[in-house]
Amino acid sequence: MTRAPAALPPEGLTGLDPSWSRLVQVVDADGARRTWHLLDGAQAVRAATGADPVGTVLAVHGNPTWSYLWRGALAQAAQVGWRVVAVDQLDMGFSERTGTRRRLARRVDDLGRLTDALGLTGPDADGAPLVSLGHDWGGVISAGWAVAHRSALSGLVLLNTAVDHPSGEVIPLTLRLFTAPPVLRTATVTTPAFLLSTLATAQRPLPDDVRAAYLAPYRGAGRRGGIGAFVADVPAGADHPSRPALEEVSAGLAGLGASGDVPSLLLWGAADPVFQERYLRDLRARLPHGDVHRFEGAGHLVSEDADVAGVLTRWLAALPVGAGRAGGTGAPRHRRPAPVDAPPRTAGAAAPEPASRRPMGAAVAERAHEDAPAVVQLHPGRPPSTTTWRGLAARVDEVAAGLLEGGVRPGQRVSLLVPPGPDLTALFYACLRIGAVVVVADAGLGLRGLSRAVRGAAPDHVMAERRGLLAARALRWPGRRTAVGAVAGGRRTVEALGAAEHLDDVADRGRRALAAGRQLPPAPAQDAEAAVLFTSGSTGPAKGVVYLHRQLEGVRDVLAATYGVGPSAPFVAAFAPFALFAPSLGATSAVPETDVTKPSTLTAAALADAVAAIGAEIVFASPAALANVVATAAALSPAQRQELARVRTLLSAGAPVGVDLLLRVREVLPAATARTPYGMTEALPVTDVTLDELLAAGPGDGVLVGRPVPGAEVAIAPLDEEAVPSGALTDVPEVTGEVAVRAPHVKERYDQLWDVQRASARDPGWHRTGDVGHLDVEGRLWVEGRLAHVLTTAGGALTPVGPEQRVQQLDAVARAAVVGVGPVGAQQAVVVLEAAGGAGGGAAAPPGLAPLDLLDAVRAVAGVPVAAVLVVDRLPTDVRHRSKVDRTRVAAWAARVLAGEAPASTRP
Repeated sequence: MTRAPAALPPEGLTGLDPSWSRLVQVVDADGARRTWHLLDGAQAVRAATGADPVGTVLAVHGNPTWSYLWRGALAQAAQVGWRVVAVDQLDMGFSERTGTRRRLARRVDDLGRLTDALGLTGPDADGAPLVSLGHDWGGVISAGWAVAHRSALSGLVLLNTAVDHPSGEVIPLTLRLFTAPPVLRTATVTTPAFLLSTLATAQRPLPDDVRAAYLAPYRGAGRRGGIGAFVADVPAGADHPSRPALEEVSAGLAGLGASGDVPSLLLWGAADPVFQERYLRDLRARLPHGDVHRFEGAGHLVSEDADVAGVLTRWLAALPVGAGRAGGTGAPRHRRPAPVDAPPRTAGAAAPEPASRRPMGAAVAERAHEDAPAVVQLHPGRPPSTTTWRGLAARVDEVAAGLLEGGVRPGQRVSLLVPPGPDLTALFYACLRIGAVVVVADAGLGLRGLSRAVRGAAPDHVMAERRGLLAARALRWPGRRTAVGAVAGGRRTVEALGAAEHLDDVADRGRRALAAGRQLPPAPAQDAEAAVLFTSGSTGPAKGVVYLHRQLEGVRDVLAATYGVGPSAPFVAAFAPFALFAPSLGATSAVPETDVTKPSTLTAAALADAVAAIGAEIVFASPAALANVVATAAALSPAQRQELARVRTLLSAGAPVGVDLLLRVREVLPAATARTPYGMTEALPVTDVTLDELLAAGPGDGVLVGRPVPGAEVAIAPLDEEAVPSGALTDVPEVTGEVAVRAPHVKERYDQLWDVQRASARDPGWHRTGDVGHLDVEGRLWVEGRLAHVLTTAGGALTPVGPEQRVQQLDAVARAAVVGVGPVGAQQAVVVLEAAGGAGGGAAAPPGLAPLDLLDAVRAVAGVPVAAVLVVDRLPTDVRHRSKVDRTRVAAWAARVLAGEAPASTRP
């Protein structure tokens, strides 16, 4: 290997302040004096805060990057008083080329000698808090240093890395290609192929100047010897010289996790082709107390693809003082803020205090002696399938016992890719019964969204019908697989689909176990995890939402208290989540003949048949489903109309429900009181309002969603002129801001999204919804849109829903979206609309632009200054509900049109 002295980076590298660079001499284990290059943020802290650093982050890059990787972290952490010391490992970056081979153990020792020389001793030696940070194979070295310096350690942060190969694969395939002896030197040293390949893993192509900065220390083969040496030192087998050192790091990291006294954070690029999800699962198992934040769409160079620096800085700011000292206390995996005095709020009636806890499956057990229908599923062209309460209770017990006998354990995650019906119901309650955590990600997310959700949830088991098994096999979803439902070809087909067994096999095994005296365990504790549910993905990738048993039980109880759902009130569940809650309420439910992934496929006839099947009194359907019910009502027979006339309550949620739609639905369900609960995956329901109340209230600036349901509380975080929620929560009427809710049935946290959870729970005990709205003088909530969609105009913040509602009153408009175009603080309101029956009778206009008469009409009623009106074939909506307009996508399309790009399609 070539020898060369250390040097300072050339000036002019993008994002790198030359004053950050230092050269430091350290004596290594051989007694040789080695010169390191590092970036030191101490002066950046003093410049930003006027004070000395409150703590230090020791940042270690991987191969083949250098300390430039941490430039963003250095700059942002300085703003909150944290000093980042980002080293160039010896033979890398601008540090000395030693001409020696330095394996893993040596590099951990080198790093320790450097920190000693820098006086980074941690709080136990009267120093400042010290946090280690590492990426790629630098993560292994950083972890090794952390294990060896535990008494100095205040926190541990790892980006995509691996300290073991849990799947049995020796090393990732993409890395293995470069370790083959015939390729290694050519790809890593002689040519920059490995370096260029690494830079190409960024999901967003690196700007030319950033790419040039990463290449700067490695110009010429003589500068790349360390890259080749690093690759060669990856333990490719049990006999590799560095394997014992890697195992020592692995065991030491597990020891840190077992103690739970070192706050830890895993920041993960989910699209990394090298360090894939299995490595994150391994690290989570070693650091079970740690916080996790996954960046969907971010690749191997996660800090270039995502706001790693921002999340890290916020985590550092929340780090407990003195955390991680030997024998001290650290933060639990999901830190819950201490309770504080709550601000004023608008509250519903007090939630009834139960005399004793009722687990989710209590009603199923109580009705186990009955042969009355529990779940009825309707099918096209054949009779409905009916499961009695007796049959359901037996099936739940058999499946629960069979899962236990088959190795499913409390706390393990079970992904259920099964449509609503008896199988899903039995699996759901069986998993809850034994303490398994149910993962429910429905096909309505689309294949890409569904795959992202399942892989992110990291299930231990996947139970799916044929299509789900095909997707699991093709997309390599984690988890042991079980087939559910009809499978032509029997066991041979089950095995061909990659499943270990069929659900019937599970039930048979459980039946035998119960007959042999197998006892099911007591109900899981109320504070045990129960389920991971997924948001609709209407404002970004669908987020996993973790519920504890007590929170699911809270949803059940508020449904019973608010809507009277129970044994005497059968209901039709045309909205998938509520099909699962029916048995917990002791209510008979029917699943209509429809494609649950496409709500708009529900017809009036299918709804009538489902009502008739059980004598339903309550119907729950999404707005998209109701729109098609109205559209197909003309085909109803007199008998079907009579069945629909028996329905006394109609519930619709998932997206805003227009009064006009509800009035048309009233013609189909004439005796039903229409109610539109407001809520979200994180808290459902929150408020409730009836059609009659909507009509009495009349139009307003937003959608009236009503008063809080029993036990729920609502408050508002006021918006400033830049549309940022600021100030204390309030219940003062007519103040627009972000909606915050508090209730016993609000979610526990977001799954592996530490920063999102932090933002949503920044008011202790409350959940920030991301919706904007206001309370009126009667304590009712009006929703004005999503926080992400608020326009920032020269006149201040402008919420979109009020203007949209006014525009939609025009006969020529079917649906409208108000979006902002232009720079923040000077955005112009643009109305993008679907025209009803054509764009109007004006003169011909360029593609996308509304005719002048329609433009004038929109401006006359919008109530806000409108810069332009555009017409589209169809406004894009979320994949699950087909109702929530994707205003972000619409805004981007409108900006292109108004910039003169003239898109080929008039559909965003």
